Amino acid sequence: MTPQLLPIADSAHTRRAAWALLRPYRRLAVVAGLALALATVVGLAGVDLLGRIVDDVRAGGTDLARPAVLLALAATVHGIGTAIGAARIAEVGERMLADLRERFVERALHLPLDRIEAAGAGDLTARVTRDVTAVAEAVRYALPTLVRSALSIGLTLVALALLDWRFLVAALVAMPLQAGTVRWYARTAGPVYADSRVAVAAQQQQLLDSYAGADTVLAFGLARRHTDLIAARSAAAVDLSLRGVGLLSRFFSRLNLAEFVALGGVLTVGYLLVGAGSVTLGTATAAALYLHNLFNPINAALGLADEVQVARAGLSRLVGIADLPAPSTGPAATSPATWPEATSPATATPPSAATAAGADPVPPAIVVSGVRHAYRPGEDVLHGVDLEVSAGERLALVGASGAGKTTLASLVAGTHRPHGGRIALGGHDVAELAPAELRRRVVLVTQDVHVFAGALADDLRLARPGATDAELWAALGRVGAIDWVRTLPDGLATVVGEGGHRLTEEQAQHLALARLVLADPPVVILDEATADAGSAGARALEAAANRALSGRTAIVVAHRLTQAAEADRVVVMADGRIVESGTHDALVAAEGPYAALWSAWSAHR
Repeated sequence: MTPQLLPIADSAHTRRAAWALLRPYRRLAVVAGLALALATVVGLAGVDLLGRIVDDVRAGGTDLARPAVLLALAATVHGIGTAIGAARIAEVGERMLADLRERFVERALHLPLDRIEAAGAGDLTARVTRDVTAVAEAVRYALPTLVRSALSIGLTLVALALLDWRFLVAALVAMPLQAGTVRWYARTAGPVYADSRVAVAAQQQQLLDSYAGADTVLAFGLARRHTDLIAARSAAAVDLSLRGVGLLSRFFSRLNLAEFVALGGVLTVGYLLVGAGSVTLGTATAAALYLHNLFNPINAALGLADEVQVARAGLSRLVGIADLPAPSTGPAATSPATWPEATSPATATPPSAATAAGADPVPPAIVVSGVRHAYRPGEDVLHGVDLEVSAGERLALVGASGAGKTTLASLVAGTHRPHGGRIALGGHDVAELAPAELRRRVVLVTQDVHVFAGALADDLRLARPGATDAELWAALGRVGAIDWVRTLPDGLATVVGEGGHRLTEEQAQHLALARLVLADPPVVILDEATADAGSAGARALEAAANRALSGRTAIVVAHRLTQAAEADRVVVMADGRIVESGTHDALVAAEGPYAALWSAWSAHR
């Protein structure tokens, strides 16, 4: 199936986005421009001073001390001004890049999971890594050079015109060749670099797929096939990269030719004008030096066309995500003040009771009507599923691997959208709920728990940013995690995650359940959340999950059938359909599919 790439902004959209990012820093940009302009003017004055020295020496002058001091002063001012201006330009660029990164991350985190899966994780990974790096390099190095070069080119052309307009005409002879070279390169290289980005994303996606499924690949003898796929993706990326290198070589060859043409023109004009007595030898020397200095910024600016093309391609891919519509906050969502206040485990009011008291007008019930879903067109994994979960009911989903349990759970949680049918939470269609409102109503806890780098307290507060330490301890107590948290070196302040204290799988699951208590949603989906722990750890986590789920509507994807036995109702799935539904005792007595599963489970406990 061909990946459906995430949005890429067109050129006009990218320019508008860049201007919007620059707008808050216009004053700083003006200061930087003035500093660079001053430095450039002083530098050009030094060249004019050299021409005057040539004329003085030719006339027999011997006092060079004063011109030498002025040259040293001009060089000093030029260096200081250039440094200040370049630093300020880089600062503007870094601030713009920081704003873009924040906007990109905000939008990327709210992308629907099925949209990311359709594009392939490699597409998003390439944008976060290679595209951000390309834009950052351009901001730090190319942007200051381009601004400085543009000022130098413009002011040097003015200086040539002031010396004699014919020097300017001679210098401009090369401009059509330079302009044609730039147009050719921009027209030809842009699509190549854009295609190269897509090819690199495809290469990364194939590497991720092959690495993540390494066990399956080896088990089924698919190593050669995956190696060939990786080789094909890599060959496509390398081919496009080599095409870019070839274009760059031809680009610089044409620029060198343009420089030779212009220099020859100015030297010829200078020779003729000096011979005719129209200008002095010093003036002709200054013109030649101006032209020589002119091509340094021209070649620097045009030489950066390669980086500009790469950065432009990367920027359009970042803007494509960053300018997605902002996630709606819904009527009651992201502000911590609107979340239910946490209370101690002994006095907490169950969500269903709060509903009865009128605190939440939306009953926490789940209705699944005729739901179908397919990860690939024409290959449904759910076939018209109908299910209703009453407020406060705990329902267990069981069945063999591939039965559709996790798919149904993810659809109810809103991480995927069904391809047919309807799912409602408390009477509201999941597809119509804003992301923040959906997260307020339902939380999904899986066996894959990410522990964020930082203090344990900060990790817990992801669920409730305004929670006090007392509320954090209350949540930990409710899931039975207080004892091990107290043994940590700094308690709640202990740094966990990457580079910090490593948590066990059981402790990470405790952390996820504590977040759940703090978030206090009316509906919870547990997708095999205790599956990775050992027997003793699993029993402890099941007890912790039971306490966390108390008073909530819950769907539990049961890896261990002890969870099903404790549920209010058990739903058995097979081949994307519901084949049984009832209490544990009733299903065991019916001697159907669930009874067979229970018998096999009991025999191997």
